[in-house]
Amino acid sequence: MYLAMKVVHILAVVMFVGNIATGVFWKAHADRTKDPRIIAHVMDGIIVSDRLFTIPGVVLIIMAGFGAAGIGRIPMLRTDWILWSIILFVVSGIAFMAQVAPLQRQLRDVARNASGAEDFDLARYGALSRRWGLWGAIALAAPLIAVALMVLKPDR
Repeated sequence: MYLAMKVVHILAVVMFVGNIATGVFWKAHADRTKDPRIIAHVMDGIIVSDRLFTIPGVVLIIMAGFGAAGIGRIPMLRTDWILWSIILFVVSGIAFMAQVAPLQRQLRDVARNASGAEDFDLARYGALSRRWGLWGAIALAAPLIAVALMVLKPDR
């Protein structure tokens, strides 16, 4: 049962981190067009994919991670690599919920409110996009570091 939980945990991490990274790619791809219709469409897709992959990934990561640790009798709060991975996962979640998700909706709305390229508020979109990039980098880097900790298990 321990190995089954571990497999589910790893697959959930792949789904979670993969969706975040893919969102960054598609946003950059849409931004290069400077077409508000394409940008709004892509931002809608990113928001939906977060509901379909990122959020379920979080639930599975937590359930399977805690389950595997419990079954394996691994003291999570006394095992440095697990404790720091949990902290990084929480940091990622806070960055996502407090900044990334609201900014994604704002970016979509700025693009959606433009009737064409001529009235697209590129200055506002650019400012929001820079904030999204900063907070998105935190939301992505934190779980990537956690993955490295989980694989390397530095306190062993």
